[in-house]
Amino acid sequence: MTWTPTPYRVATRTVETHDTVTLALRPVAESLPAFLPGQFAMIYAHGVGEIPISISAIPGDGTLVHTIRAVGAVSKALHDAEPGTVLGVRGPFGTAWRLDGVEDLLVVAGGIGLAPLRPVLGHPSKHTLLIAGARTPQDLLYQAELTQLSDVDTVLTVDHGDDDWQGRVGFVTEPLASVPLDPERTTALLCGPEPMMRFCARTLLGRGVPAERIQVSLERNMQCGAGLCGHCQLGPLLLCREGPVTGYPVAEPLLLAKEL
Repeated sequence: MTWTPTPYRVATRTVETHDTVTLALRPVAESLPAFLPGQFAMIYAHGVGEIPISISAIPGDGTLVHTIRAVGAVSKALHDAEPGTVLGVRGPFGTAWRLDGVEDLLVVAGGIGLAPLRPVLGHPSKHTLLIAGARTPQDLLYQAELTQLSDVDTVLTVDHGDDDWQGRVGFVTEPLASVPLDPERTTALLCGPEPMMRFCARTLLGRGVPAERIQVSLERNMQCGAGLCGHCQLGPLLLCREGPVTGYPVAEPLLLAKEL
């Protein structure tokens, strides 16, 4: 692992929503090792700071793709970066989604949590179902792309619709409670706000999906990327190293502890 950021140049900037963009980054010279779905990079905006951002697509040609929501000074600087801007990148860091032996793949995402799950949607499985939610139709990511996924059954839902919205209104737990699934064949991947993941996992457990077949992505304040500074600590875990992807048997007691 190198502590020195590797220079990457913004190749393209795609506006997703009013506060979210997707950046495709190309190496200026040397490239970083390949990322796996679920892993993250530490991305540095010169003169502003560095934050962790999950990989949101893996083109396979050395390009890094990250979807970024502007919520603070660093993420705002990255969000505003135009093509040609040089950023610093370190990684890959963290654990990946475990996809070996997957038969039926169930992907449940809330808000920006769809970004770390996007790379798994092309994983070969007998059946892939995506349930994605957002606050409003305008907050849904990758809408045009999701409607064109021929090998993925997609359910989109929003907390609050508008006059033009013809889809579902409600939380992701509502379709999750009723969609057909075989609990013994299903591997579930969850990413989104912690309450959403907790309620979704409970719904899946109630439907007979074994806890060891449920994975979640836990995001905390990661600052060094290597689990050395301790800022990413969640109970006994250092999420830079032992996360962000963990099995639900490990995550469940942590998500239930209010002080964590």
